[in-house]
Amino acid sequence: MITMKKYISVLAIVAACSTGCKKAFLDKQPLDAISDATFWKTEKDATLALTGCYNIGAGWTGETFWMPRDMIHLDMMAGLGSEKELIPDHVTDGTLTSAYWLINNVWANSYKKIATCNNFLDHIDGIAMDATKKAMMAAEVRTIRAYELFNMALYYGAVPLPKHLLTVAEANSITRTPQAEVWAFVEKDLQDNNAALPLTRIAAENGRMTRGAALAILGRVQMAMKKWTAAAATYKTIIDNGTYVIDQNGYRQLFMQVGENSKEIIMASQFIEDTYGHVTPQYLYPEAFGGWHQYSPYNELVQSFECKDGKTISESPLYDKNNPYDNRDPRLDYTIMINNRTRFKGNLFVSTPGSNSPDRMNKYNWSGYCINKYMDSTFSGNLMNYGGNFSLIRYPEVLLSYLEAKMEAGDPIDQALLDATINLVRGRATVNMPPVTATAATTLRPIVRRERLVEMAFEGLHYYDILRWGTAATELNRQFTGMKLTNDPANYKDYPVDANGFFIYQRRNFVAGRNELWPVPQSQWDINPALGQNTGY
Repeated sequence: MITMKKYISVLAIVAACSTGCKKAFLDKQPLDAISDATFWKTEKDATLALTGCYNIGAGWTGETFWMPRDMIHLDMMAGLGSEKELIPDHVTDGTLTSAYWLINNVWANSYKKIATCNNFLDHIDGIAMDATKKAMMAAEVRTIRAYELFNMALYYGAVPLPKHLLTVAEANSITRTPQAEVWAFVEKDLQDNNAALPLTRIAAENGRMTRGAALAILGRVQMAMKKWTAAAATYKTIIDNGTYVIDQNGYRQLFMQVGENSKEIIMASQFIEDTYGHVTPQYLYPEAFGGWHQYSPYNELVQSFECKDGKTISESPLYDKNNPYDNRDPRLDYTIMINNRTRFKGNLFVSTPGSNSPDRMNKYNWSGYCINKYMDSTFSGNLMNYGGNFSLIRYPEVLLSYLEAKMEAGDPIDQALLDATINLVRGRATVNMPPVTATAATTLRPIVRRERLVEMAFEGLHYYDILRWGTAATELNRQFTGMKLTNDPANYKDYPVDANGFFIYQRRNFVAGRNELWPVPQSQWDINPALGQNTGY
């Protein structure tokens, strides 16, 4: 997604004439704002309004699921342990209620964006401008709206489906549309409009929607709907278009400023230092490197990375329980900062408990690990003003999803298909993991799911995956562990450890049958009782 920086100064004005009233977030614009009758006249007006649709705001307190920190949080594979933490994880700790502020903000801000998109679509036809450009703009906005509606239905289930800007009365009485119907609407909108989008963009338009981005969102929708044959066809279209490639210049660089224009990136939030920066590094960096060490990865993620021979740690002879981080998939070191192993700008990351390190495991409630994936060694500026982009969809997702869809559809899997999909992802020069050869679905399925987890860790995709796989209750209702503390767990007394000497860290208490969906926010329910409530809330 783009932030069109040259128009950012008027964004507040555009938003004012495109968003809802204070009591309901599906409303028409307030009467004291710019009038639609005077604004929607020229192509310039349309461009400014398009900018308002792309605006991503300020994360959980602004817009939904488009900011880097939000996507990392949503990944569910890291604990939150700093004293500076602002977002306690009530989503999966068994205490989620309809009054939780995050649930309200996500709902409110998503519908603000949907209202902005609807306002655009209600007026764009009346502007005299080039028909092809008009169709492209409308397709962009429909794709943004589809992305929002899909996510809303994924997390809340049945949700309101406003197809036009609503009056106050309509907004305060609208009912919820079943999840399947919302997704069907989104699917059709993306199918009908993606052809109006270009395959590529010129540099000045980087971040604006492309056909590949719309199709990749469509693929996600179809995967969630378990429409395997349709999803495979959608992903095959992206592959056959030949627009994207697996980047051989370095896996780690994809998550730094130097890699933000990679041909592997299909859709990304755009940022510029000093103009439209973001604060993600401040939250991610270890304290020794000037950050807040906000997120602490779980050892269960660390253990998911295979050994260099392509076997899991439970199968590989290369795995040494006393030196568990050796001989592993290179993406482990690219993704996770490990005590006395990881170096950043020449400095060693230290989290040894009882040490003088500001990142020592026992300083706060930390796992002993830190996220390494977005640590940008090329950046030396203010961590609260980072200009690096954040990928929302990369080409590996397309390849892995195509393989999964073919597998789940019951289509034959052969080595050629594996080599054209999962082995392209694993075989990039800076990863160079052994090729997958399993073709039976029962054997291949856990391999594909594990590959999605380790390849796209902290990119916001894992929660989507475990929801559609139906494994969220298992994945998120268990004890999570942290760093290796001892090779002699039977005699170790300093901190609680498991039978293998890993720190016993955080417990998640995801409630099966309830937490698969978030509750309708109490604030919205108070305004509009017709919304009803999800089971268990």
